[in-house]
Amino acid sequence: MGPRAVVVGAGVLGSMHALAACRHGYEVVHLEREQAARGASVRNFGLVWVSGRRPGPELALALRARALWEELGARLPALGFRANGSLTLVQDELELRVLEQVVERADAADRRLELLGPDDVRRVNPAVRGHVLGGLYCLADAAVEPQHVPGAIRASLEREPGYRWLPGRHVVELEDGRVRDHRGDRHGGDVVIACPGASYGFAGWQPDEAGLVRVRLQMLETEPFRHLLATSVADGDSLRYYPVFDVPARAELPPQPPLVAALRIQLLLQQRLDGCLTVGDTHEISEPFAVSVADAPYRHLAGRVGSLLGEPMPPVRRRWAGVYCQTTGGAVYHRERLGAATWIVTGAGGRGMTLAPAIAEEVLDAVSGYQPGVETASSIGR
Repeated sequence: MGPRAVVVGAGVLGSMHALAACRHGYEVVHLEREQAARGASVRNFGLVWVSGRRPGPELALALRARALWEELGARLPALGFRANGSLTLVQDELELRVLEQVVERADAADRRLELLGPDDVRRVNPAVRGHVLGGLYCLADAAVEPQHVPGAIRASLEREPGYRWLPGRHVVELEDGRVRDHRGDRHGGDVVIACPGASYGFAGWQPDEAGLVRVRLQMLETEPFRHLLATSVADGDSLRYYPVFDVPARAELPPQPPLVAALRIQLLLQQRLDGCLTVGDTHEISEPFAVSVADAPYRHLAGRVGSLLGEPMPPVRRRWAGVYCQTTGGAVYHRERLGAATWIVTGAGGRGMTLAPAIAEEVLDAVSGYQPGVETASSIGR
């Protein structure tokens, strides 16, 4: 028998770690508190978002993840991977100046960025029929189908003889080299990798003590849109949100409307393979979060969709809120070792879908190269 890994969590991060562990020769026991992933991993846009990443190590990790997603997409068509690119669309001169400075950055070529005028925006994405002054076109960006990703990875893993799937097991305690679930069963291995997502932690580890915060998002899905949305789309409010837009011209942008500023609203727009549109989102960090969704942000987002597409947003099919866990202080994700054999991996936040395969690769490489006394607990500022 080979070495054994216990992986906790079947969201995109946990699933990628289970896949990476199998590739590293481990027999894998995979636990999930639900019957299948239900958290932020399946409540997001499915964006593989290179364009907005922070320069330096974060961008390098995103570029590695983009390559891994393409490899996985070729092997697992159910992921719905497509290299569709993205357009960040602007509608006033001050926003356009930000884009002009972004394409002058030294890493613009690595991101495969190009500044387009209105005619070229419509050439790239004919569904954009509203008023735009220009768009930042990123050929490196891509998309997957988030509701299919965890299941597609698990279906692949279940063909492996050394993989064991245990749903409905809520892990309540972490120890060095083993975990205890809510039934009282203990699961041990040569390595334990816990990917708790937005959970409140376990006996033996708490997210607030690790400097992590939870973020709540509101999103919606429409009925199928009558046109093909050839790229992912972001609006000018994204300029205030993503690190790549931290250029001098951003300081000249006017104040946002109070609702937009308070909820840090930006428009992200992604067409699913069935033609419907995923639309969002908001960002709330003050807990306790509301138990219901508020309508005002949805009305704002619907107006932004209509403004860029030049026609009313299709009827809403469903609305939801999601919560993810995010690092503070500049680290891209949180990696912490408890004792010699147990690792916590979480806190990638809105970068989780993009970075998951590269994070898992990095963690398994670190696990395989572990030396006692090195990196006893840390947030990885990648």
